[in-house]
Amino acid sequence: MPAVPRRLSAVPLTPEAFAPFGDVLAAPAAEARAVNLGTARRSDRVAALESSRPAAAPNVALFRCEPQALPFRATLLERHPHSTQLFASLGGARWLLLVAPTLADGEPDVEGARAFLASPGQGVNFRRGLWHHPVIALDQPAELLMLAWEDGGPGDCEERPLANPIEIG
Repeated sequence: MPAVPRRLSAVPLTPEAFAPFGDVLAAPAAEARAVNLGTARRSDRVAALESSRPAAAPNVALFRCEPQALPFRATLLERHPHSTQLFASLGGARWLLLVAPTLADGEPDVEGARAFLASPGQGVNFRRGLWHHPVIALDQPAELLMLAWEDGGPGDCEERPLANPIEIG
């Protein structure tokens, strides 16, 4: 018998709704702390970046994502147990986030999974060890900037296939 997917509806990405999972990066939330630099405004410390491995170095990577249709069926989750992971949208595409808390045994809490719909210009910073699906572009191709601390070893990323897929609409 085929696995019956767990169904989730994506909700808008807001700092309040996403707080248990990390930080939302968006201009309105950072504006209160912004410093005027003449032709630009700078908002410092808009995300809590961390790494538990002194030998790991910051890695800034560019992700190019092909758009996926809704409903989207997720069949795996990943996490970065030693580092936060930040994604910032560089284009005008909506994108989808699937996150799940961690159970006491270290495995993903699929029943606690949540889906968020990110608007163009938003970014997120996943807490260290947060289970999530790789970036999912919607509507059109998307480019996102990623920052995580990595050393090239197996501790950079862990993946888990899902026994029952999660369908996001």
